[in-house]
Amino acid sequence: MTEKDFIPSKSIELIEKGKVAYKSPSNIALVKYWGKKEGQIPANPSISFTLSACATTTKISFKKLDSPTQQYSFDFFFEGNPKPSFRPKIETFFKRIEAYIPYLKGYHFIMETSNSFPHSSGIASSASGMSALALCLMEIERMHIPEMDPDFFVKKASFLARLGSGSACRSIEGPLVVWGGQEEIPDSTDLYGIRYNFEVHPVFKNFHDTILLVDKGQKQVSSTVGHDLVKGHPFSEQRFKQAHRNLSLLKPILRTGNLKEFIKVVESEALTLHAIMMTGDPYFVLMKPNTLEIIHRIWAFREASGSHVCFTLDAGANVHVLYPENEKEQVHQFIVNELVAYCENQQYICDRIGLGAIRLKV
Repeated sequence: MTEKDFIPSKSIELIEKGKVAYKSPSNIALVKYWGKKEGQIPANPSISFTLSACATTTKISFKKLDSPTQQYSFDFFFEGNPKPSFRPKIETFFKRIEAYIPYLKGYHFIMETSNSFPHSSGIASSASGMSALALCLMEIERMHIPEMDPDFFVKKASFLARLGSGSACRSIEGPLVVWGGQEEIPDSTDLYGIRYNFEVHPVFKNFHDTILLVDKGQKQVSSTVGHDLVKGHPFSEQRFKQAHRNLSLLKPILRTGNLKEFIKVVESEALTLHAIMMTGDPYFVLMKPNTLEIIHRIWAFREASGSHVCFTLDAGANVHVLYPENEKEQVHQFIVNELVAYCENQQYICDRIGLGAIRLKV
C-alpha cells in the first residue's frame, strides 16, 4: 500500500455527534528503531513485544460544528485535568494526518486520556497515547464508513499512529509487531506496523517484562533529538545493517525457542542503542550508575542460576527485565531481593506480553 491508499476516495457526510474509546498498550522493541527519515519513516526495521499492563485509555466525544473552522477545535484532559501543554503536540499530529482524516476541522473534540502507569514514572507514553488517539479517530471514520474493511482499519490506524510517534505504530496489534521494510518479512513496510506472522515458539508467547524505574525524571533527550543524532553519525550505516541482520537472526530464534541466542540479540540491541547516543554529536549518557549495577547483577544471576533472564533498554535509564513464564517465581524473587533497591523509591512495574489495543464501550 502507499500513502495515497489512506486518503478517502469519496466525500464524507458528517454525522452530528458521537463517542468512542480505546485502550492501547505500550511496547518494548527487541530490535530497536533508532534514526528516521522525513515523514516518520524509519531508517531501519524493528520488532517489538506488545505489552499489556502499561497502557493509555483515551475517550473522545465529538460534536459537529455549525461550519468547519480554519483551526482544530478540541479540549484535552489528562487524568481529569486540562493539559494545555499537550495541545501543540496534538496540533502537530493533526496537521500531519489532516490529508487522511478529512473531518478533523468539522468537529469539536473533547479528548480524555489516562495512563495505567504513573505519569512521572519515566515510562514513555507516546506509543500508547498516540496509538490510542489514532484508533479513536479511525473509529470515528468507521462510524462514517461502516463497510470499512477490518484489515484496512488496522493498517490505517497504525499508519496514523506512526505520524504521531514512530513506535506507536507497533502498539495496535500484538504480541509481536514488525515495522519497517525487511526483505525476509513479506508485507513489511515503512508505513505501518504488521503482526509478526511467522511461527513463534510457545516460550515467547507469554514472556514477562518487569520494568525497573531507575530514574523517574523527565527524559534527558527527546526522541526527536535522539533520532536526529543518527544522521551523519560515523557508525550509522553499520548500525542499520546490524538491525537488518539481527531481525534476520530472530526469525529462527523465535521459531525454535532458543533463549540463549535471544538474549544475545536483545541485549546487544539495547547496548548498541546507548552506544550510538554516547558517540554522537552532541553525545549523551542516558544510563545511570544504578542502570549499570542492575545489568551486572542480571549477568551474575544468569551465570550462577542458569536462568534465561535478560534485559533491554529504551532511550533512558530504566531497565526492562525480560524472562519466560516458567521462570517467573525465581526471577521475581531475584528482582525483589537484588534489583528493587536500585530503583527510585523502590518502584517497578510488572508487565507481560499482550495482544494489542482494545475498543472500549462508551
